[in-house]
Amino acid sequence: MRNITLFFAVMLLSLLSQNLFGQEGYKREIEDLKTQKEQIVQQEKEALKQEVKDINRRMERGALTSEEAKLLKAEVARKRALNIENRVAIIENKILLVQRNQGQLLTLTETDSIDGSRVRFGIDIDGKRAFSFKSRRHDREITYDRRTYSDFVFAIGLNNAIIDGQSLDDSPYKVGGSRFFEMGWQWRTRVFRNSNWLRFHYGFSFQFNGLKPDDNQIFVQNGNQTTLEEFEFDLDKSKLRMDNLVFPVHFEFGPSRFRETEKSVRYSIQDQVRFGIGGYGGFNLGTRQKLKYSRDGQQVKDKFKRDYNTTDLIYGLSAYAGYDGVLLYVKYDLNPIFKDAVVEQRNISLGLRFDL
Repeated sequence: MRNITLFFAVMLLSLLSQNLFGQEGYKREIEDLKTQKEQIVQQEKEALKQEVKDINRRMERGALTSEEAKLLKAEVARKRALNIENRVAIIENKILLVQRNQGQLLTLTETDSIDGSRVRFGIDIDGKRAFSFKSRRHDREITYDRRTYSDFVFAIGLNNAIIDGQSLDDSPYKVGGSRFFEMGWQWRTRVFRNSNWLRFHYGFSFQFNGLKPDDNQIFVQNGNQTTLEEFEFDLDKSKLRMDNLVFPVHFEFGPSRFRETEKSVRYSIQDQVRFGIGGYGGFNLGTRQKLKYSRDGQQVKDKFKRDYNTTDLIYGLSAYAGYDGVLLYVKYDLNPIFKDAVVEQRNISLGLRFDL
C-alpha cells in the first residue's frame, strides 16, 4: 500500500511540474510575440524612410516633379500603414490562439523568414518540431541598380600599314585586299553612380590582321630582317596574316535613357549615339603566309607558319563612334610589325564594329 501511494505521489508531482513548465513555456512565447509586434512596426517605419529617400533622390535628379513625389510618398505611406495593420493583426490572433490553448498547438507549415532564401515545411507538436524539410526558393531577387553589362563584339574592315617616311598612298599593300577581322567579349560599367554619360569598357579580343602585297611580291625572312621580294611564279594570291590576343580598354561617352521602377534602376544606350577612345595591349599568337600560284600548269597552294620576325608584344590606340550597336572603328598599332626592321611599319585598320 505504501508503494502504491508513493507511486501516485511521484506521478502527481510529475504532472504538476510538466504543467508548470508548460505554462512558463507558452507565457514566454506570448512575450516573444509581443516583441515581434514592436519589431514589425519599427521594420515597416524603416522601410518607409528608405522609400521616401529614394523618391527624394528621383525628384532631385528631375525624374519626378514635386507633385508626383508627393503622391508617391502618400502611396508608400498608405502601403506601410496597411502592412503594419495586417501583420500586427496576425500576431495578435496568434497570441489569442496560444493563450486559449495554453501553447498546445499543431502547426502544419512554417515559413522561415529570417534569410528569405529557404522555406521550411513540417509539423510542430506542443511547440516542438516533429519533422520538417527545407526547400530553397527558386525566385531570384532582381538586381536593383545594374551597373555592368556585357556584349559580344566583332569588327571587320580594311587593313594596311603606315611606313616611316612614306604616306599611306605609297603603301606596298593592296588597299581592298588587305583586311582585318576581330571578335571578342567586353564588359561595360557605369563610372558614376547617378549618371551614365561615361562608361568604362574592358574585355578581350582576337585580332586577325592581313596584308596582301602588290606587284607579285611575297614576304621573305632573311635572318632578323623580313622584306618583300618578287616571286618567281605569277601569284594568284599572297597574304600575310598576324593573329593577336589583345585586351582593349576604352572610355565611352554618350547619352542614355533612364528608367527607374520600384524594383530596378536601368540606364539604356539602345538607339543612342556614342563614341569611345582607348587602347589595347596583348600578344602575337602566330603569323602565317599563304600563297596561291600556277606552276607547270598546276595550281599550287602553300602555307607557311613562321615567325617572320613579327613583334611579340602588341599595343596600340583605338577609337569608335556610331549609333546603337553599329560603330565606325579605327585602331593603330604603336608597336612595329617587324622587329629590328630597317624601316619600321605599323599596322592600321579601319572598319565597322558591332556590339551585340
